[in-house]
Amino acid sequence: MFPTRLDSRLAYDIAKAMMDGFNRHYQLFRTESARAKHRFETADWPAQQRAQRERIEFYDLRVRECSNRLEREFKAGEQPMEIWQQVKLHYIGLLVDHHQPELAETFFNSVTTKILHRSYFQNSFIFFRPAVSTEYIENSESETLPTYRAYYPTESTLQAVLMQLVQDFDLHREFEDLARDTARVVAVMAPMLEKVKLHANFQFQVLSSLFYRNKGAYVVGKLINGFSEVPFALPILYNKEEDRLRIDAVLHGEDDMHVLFSFARAYFMVDMEIPSAYVQFLRSMMPRKPRNELYNALGLGKQGKTLFYRDFLYHLRHSTDQFRIAPGIKGMVMLVFDLPSFPYVFKVIKDFYPPPKETTREQIKSKYLLVKQHDRVGRMADTLEYSGVAFPRDRFTDELIAEIEKFAPSQLEISDRDGDGKLEVILRHVYIERRMIPLNIYLQDAFDAGGADPANTSPEAQRAREQLERGVIEYGNALKDLIAANIFPGDMLWKNFGITRHGKVVFYDYDEIEYITDCIFRKVPAPRCEEDEMSGEVWYTVGPKDVFPETFGPFLLGNPAVREVFMKHHGNLLDAAFWQKNKDRILEGHMFDVFPYDQNKRFLPDTAKSELPDSI
Repeated sequence: MFPTRLDSRLAYDIAKAMMDGFNRHYQLFRTESARAKHRFETADWPAQQRAQRERIEFYDLRVRECSNRLEREFKAGEQPMEIWQQVKLHYIGLLVDHHQPELAETFFNSVTTKILHRSYFQNSFIFFRPAVSTEYIENSESETLPTYRAYYPTESTLQAVLMQLVQDFDLHREFEDLARDTARVVAVMAPMLEKVKLHANFQFQVLSSLFYRNKGAYVVGKLINGFSEVPFALPILYNKEEDRLRIDAVLHGEDDMHVLFSFARAYFMVDMEIPSAYVQFLRSMMPRKPRNELYNALGLGKQGKTLFYRDFLYHLRHSTDQFRIAPGIKGMVMLVFDLPSFPYVFKVIKDFYPPPKETTREQIKSKYLLVKQHDRVGRMADTLEYSGVAFPRDRFTDELIAEIEKFAPSQLEISDRDGDGKLEVILRHVYIERRMIPLNIYLQDAFDAGGADPANTSPEAQRAREQLERGVIEYGNALKDLIAANIFPGDMLWKNFGITRHGKVVFYDYDEIEYITDCIFRKVPAPRCEEDEMSGEVWYTVGPKDVFPETFGPFLLGNPAVREVFMKHHGNLLDAAFWQKNKDRILEGHMFDVFPYDQNKRFLPDTAKSELPDSI
């Protein structure tokens, strides 16, 4: 039972120290995010990427720092239950009028579970659900920097208002021609307003901070007219030739926003006093986007994990289907399972790997960490990493339990850990990713519908051919975007890529990835003699980092229809010189542009679209 009064000064001091630890964390996080503006204005792209990578580590450093302080100053781990009962209540009191209460609650959980024995991990001692509302929080900067600004144009002042809207971000770098750019924006928005009455509430609502990622800064907002709301984003890029800025495109509609905020992209840098208000605004633009993915996109990954787990437990309580071995070809390194009613997959590292795999558990974890910290360019799925995850035993099929016992017994415990009479499946380490359609299954569906048969002229076969072509072209596009990010996927088989609901191909098997700059791209040497040519064995030496792109064909292009599409659009991927050329450019310090929107959306002359100097 909780105490009826708060009379422990020690409990208050522990709570206050934890709050100080969180406040220090968020101050550093926000300061680093705010510096993105200067890095953008000065085109310091390496520093921008370095900051994006290093900021990911901030949270764990501050948690460790805080827990060490609590042990050193208060011997927190030795305090009795009565003290810890009061610590949480004091902490809740400190959250009144706090601007990031949901993040502070998660920080409390992280520190507490690091210090206390698991027997304390009950709803009474941690924030199992939010204790403080995030609704209607107002910040101290509401006059100069509100969560969002509203602008009220008329039909005749639309361009002038857009110019003011952009200028209000106070970027310390001139635009090439802001009047030209805003006129282009108006031209894209004009069809949305044709034959539509402009209502009294006609307005732009725009989040007050720019969203920075890699070489771009994004204005994010929505156009409101009557009962209609159209989300939009304006990418602002730096033109190094002109040493000035330009608006590059207009992204509009929910699908464009989902691609911009994809789980397969790096996190944004955004200066936010009230992150929950930003998430609420973004959800009004993308109501189907889970809140956990929005917090992730804003760089608040630990909060994303907290919300994901709460959503997961809620889903378990309101569903009855069972976890099963995931459909598709089984991998040699990862054991993958899913819950059919839940749009994620769960991945456990196996205990052993058959030849030719030569790796270790720690090496695999390091690859996943590399992806977490790297620019994923829309082509590598983000992962949520958990330890000691408990599932109800009765929700697991016997086949799945047998699979885990066979391939990953070190990761499995089945017990009544909480002593409540309910058996649990406890996994020591698990990765969780968004579920996608494996690309090999996507292509097989097209084959089955006649997509690879040129003699089949039925409408179904025509649609299947379009599906096949789209999948193969997107696969090549994914590989080229990975090259731009300095990533060689290693195992390039179709089964290691998936299709999102927006038709994007995303890579999700990371145990063999390498940096492009660490690879040695070679042509297969000419046979020395007829015996070499006829031999089924490799007659030339192969180093551990050697890659022979021309050998990709036999593994990937056995189907003539697939080969035709691939060679038409991406034949250079079978050329070692193509890979080497891009490796050399990366080694020279070049950073490729990879756009989170289609090229046909860009405000470029048609003659420039075919040969973009900063893209592959």
